[in-house]
Amino acid sequence: MIRVEDLLRSEMAKGVAIGIGVAVMVPVLVTALAPVIKPVARTATKAGLRAYERAREALEEAGEVMEDLVAETQAELREERLQRDDGLYGDTGTEESDQAGVGAETYPGDEAIRH
Repeated sequence: MIRVEDLLRSEMAKGVAIGIGVAVMVPVLVTALAPVIKPVARTATKAGLRAYERAREALEEAGEVMEDLVAETQAELREERLQRDDGLYGDTGTEESDQAGVGAETYPGDEAIRH
């Protein structure tokens, strides 16, 4: 028959006793520490929300800067293309060369301009 002394010495009995102790103590500790834990949790949540907002604003600003950069680059490419086209058409002076496809070739960056 199992004796109480043997039961108290076994590892399983120790594990069960620790589990029961934790199950009883956790609600007591949470209730006792709630006045301290709740403000700390609220402060951490506020800090997280502030960091999120700042990061979101920074990303929006970076997106605007990139949009401006792309628009400026597209404008420069258009200007360069117009200057090249003016040079091509200005030298020929005939309407036949315009219809023959002079200046119809594509230039680097044309794809970005069309989008």
